[in-house]
Amino acid sequence: QVQLVESGGGLVQPGGSLRLSCAASGSRFSTTRMGWYRQAPGKQRELVAIITSGGVINYADSVKGRFTISRDNAENTAYLQMNNLKPEDTAVYYCNARPLNKGIDYWGQGTQVTVSS
Repeated sequence: QVQLVESGGGLVQPGGSLRLSCAASGSRFSTTRMGWYRQAPGKQRELVAIITSGGVINYADSVKGRFTISRDNAENTAYLQMNNLKPEDTAVYYCNARPLNKGIDYWGQGTQVTVSS
């Protein structure tokens, strides 16, 4: 069973930075698309960024230029570097894993990111 454990969330002031980590186990990480999604109160879960096994990256327009997704296959870990954070970035951030040819998405437990003065 695939397990995803997020870490790195917390409280940060506007303009600050956080780095989220997602440690994956139980899957072939190198052939797994990794992503970050977020869900703010009263809103649907939305895509933040994805990175495919081949390194193709896609960002939501709202975070492009501020966030950077990356992966370290040797460590089975995906990252989300978040810079110039804004209050509207406040949400629970979820790690997502989509193993190739499995037709299944796996989700972490979520980590809270709060951007506030």
